[in-house]
Amino acid sequence: MSAPTETPLSTTPINALHIELGARMVPFAGYSMPVQYPAGLMAEHHHTRKAAGLFDVSHMGQLRLVGPDAPAAFETLIPVDVIDLPVGKQRYGLLLNDDGGIIDDLMFFNKGNNEIFVIVNGACKVGDIAHIQYRIGHRCEVIPMPEMALLALQGPQAVTALSRLAPGVEKLVFMTGGNFTVNTGTQEIDVFLTRSGYTGEDGFEISVHKDQAEALARALLAQPEVKPIGLGARNSLRLEAGLCLYGNDIDETTHPVEANLLWAMQKVRRAGGAREGGFPGATKYAAARSIHGG
Repeated sequence: MSAPTETPLSTTPINALHIELGARMVPFAGYSMPVQYPAGLMAEHHHTRKAAGLFDVSHMGQLRLVGPDAPAAFETLIPVDVIDLPVGKQRYGLLLNDDGGIIDDLMFFNKGNNEIFVIVNGACKVGDIAHIQYRIGHRCEVIPMPEMALLALQGPQAVTALSRLAPGVEKLVFMTGGNFTVNTGTQEIDVFLTRSGYTGEDGFEISVHKDQAEALARALLAQPEVKPIGLGARNSLRLEAGLCLYGNDIDETTHPVEANLLWAMQKVRRAGGAREGGFPGATKYAAARSIHGG
């Protein structure tokens, strides 16, 4: 009997660049990902805190929810205010199962024209998209975006570096975004970006077509403030900032109240709000809230 074969790891669109830069690659969420570069985890951590670090987060899932009913439909899956999110703004959300456990945490953005842009965690993206499609696919279009890569530029000097290539990004405030053109000097690259991230620092998350991801990454790394940063420092940065990691700090057995994530649930969805309840596990939320407070 032949030995079972392992499923080959997927690679991100800038895998060759990671190897060129001397990254140590490890399996993560089904992908071969850089855990650190030659400078080492601590140096990468401190560089992000004082300057700007570039992270490849293309393993994460991107999708669009499109249609007049998309905001209301999506709101039935998460205990967060989607309907009232202004155009051009982003919000953190929690995808819940029927018992109120956390299937995944995610970010979503109101792009206007009846479109919600969603980013989910890489290890959960297949299940997340299937769940969303099953629950609300009859109310709006659920459109996965496997053709898109995702880069995160984080740190206090991220805006200085990026604004050289994409003037106007400096006008964005936290959790806002839009479409921009990045001028690399040799080509112009259209991107969608938000002023957000998961390191506790200022910064941006940049959605770009996979065919242009390497050119964008090289242009950013050519800026004097920017160095490549791996998964190791990404984890230490989010831990230092007190940010949850799905699968480690929260999972389907964890309720938002138990996870101390009531801050992510706007008043309109909580007890006494205009749209109280109406999300999976809402009755258990009320019971948990009475026990844990909040």
